[in-house]
Amino acid sequence: MKAILFKFSSLAFLLLFSFIPAVQEFQGQAFYVSKSTMELGNWGARLSEAQKKQVQARLKNRLEKTYVLNFNKEESFFEEEDKLDAMSGATDSWGNNFSRGDQYKNIKENALVQSQEFYGKLFLVKDELQPIAWNMGTESKQIGQYLCFKASASVPATELQWYDFSWGELRSATSDDADSSEPEIQMTNIEAWYTPQIPVAHGPAEYWGLPGLILEVSAGNTTMLCSKIVMNPDTKLKIEAPDKGKVITRSSYKATITDKMREMRDNRGRRRSR
Repeated sequence: MKAILFKFSSLAFLLLFSFIPAVQEFQGQAFYVSKSTMELGNWGARLSEAQKKQVQARLKNRLEKTYVLNFNKEESFFEEEDKLDAMSGATDSWGNNFSRGDQYKNIKENALVQSQEFYGKLFLVKDELQPIAWNMGTESKQIGQYLCFKASASVPATELQWYDFSWGELRSATSDDADSSEPEIQMTNIEAWYTPQIPVAHGPAEYWGLPGLILEVSAGNTTMLCSKIVMNPDTKLKIEAPDKGKVITRSSYKATITDKMREMRDNRGRRRSR
């Protein structure tokens, strides 16, 4: 009997250790299409339909993007695929100053490493992952061959767009300095669809922390939808953190670009007043 138990235990031991490398080498690749809408406001109301279409065509490179997410059990690397400007055939250099750079996330270590370039200067943003308090729903739907479940959350807008800049934020910050009242925190509602069939806590962009890969996410005026998934590709994926640039935190990076844009605005104002 002992001999039988020994053989069974030895077999279980060998099976376990033969399975561990497969888990460690588990990899996947998800491709996403991102589409955003832009409200033209009062200015847009004065445009003809032809002019509106022309504006949309010029902004297409900023409003429609494609991304790829490489991932394993613990790490992911998210990057935008290069896309030429629809009108000029050139890359969008102005928009690149305020776009998301190559992004590395490590779920186990709760670490974010993101490469950012601002007017020719490289920054390496190192910080903790943005916490997201997900509300788990019961709704489900099919995305491709994967059964997905709904989750929702509400996050401060500035936490999702820390790499971006808007003149509205700058005007608001200036008025808040003059008026000592507490500024209102604008929240962004998030709707995500994840699949337990791919049991990793990864997702595109800043989104993560669900019990399955996020295949679709909508926040504000932007929706990201997974268009293709490749599991365990033949060629081993390179999932490594960026390592070039001045090391900085998210909040410090946001402060840096805001100060630079304020300086540019003030210099422009002084030139005009001469």
